Amino acid sequence: MSHHHRTSAAASTRLRPEQPGRREWLRGTAGLGLASALGLGSQSASARSLAVGKPAPPLVLHALDGKTIATHDLAGQVVILAFWATWCEPCCLELPVMSAYAKRHAADGLRILGFSLDDADDLPKVRQMAADLAFPVGLLGGAYAGEYGRIWTLPVSFVVDRQGRLAHNGWDDKQGAWTTERLQAIVDPLLAS
Repeated sequence: MSHHHRTSAAASTRLRPEQPGRREWLRGTAGLGLASALGLGSQSASARSLAVGKPAPPLVLHALDGKTIATHDLAGQVVILAFWATWCEPCCLELPVMSAYAKRHAADGLRILGFSLDDADDLPKVRQMAADLAFPVGLLGGAYAGEYGRIWTLPVSFVVDRQGRLAHNGWDDKQGAWTTERLQAIVDPLLAS
């Protein structure tokens, strides 16, 4: 059983009537989640240009503290791009694990960038969660993350090595949320190189 959180009809009940774009996005993600569960359309759900070992697409985090962090400015570091939301239960379990890992490995050249899929109306909740994290967080501002594609399942993360190559493609991940053991197995070797 996958630990991925699929957006469901229950999640869409949180929406306010004045948010039609978000509602349509959630309807679409529910359909993609169903298609994925049935083994259909997995290629359409992931970004086709992503390939492990190839240059990672650029992405910019507009952090809650007002700073702008571009992945191309983090060359020489190992970068985890983590996509999450306050309403995603597996995300809420994963974030403290990632934060502890970020603290332990900051001096080793690890950077984690947290992209929240929450709406601007949920900013107080995002700020509350981000206050306890050892990495910067910002609102993604929509369902799309550039060449990483449409974020249709949460949590999902991508890892970029010190040379700027994609080292871990979250769309291929069958494990779901990060655990300390998975971080050590996937990211520790990148930090050691």
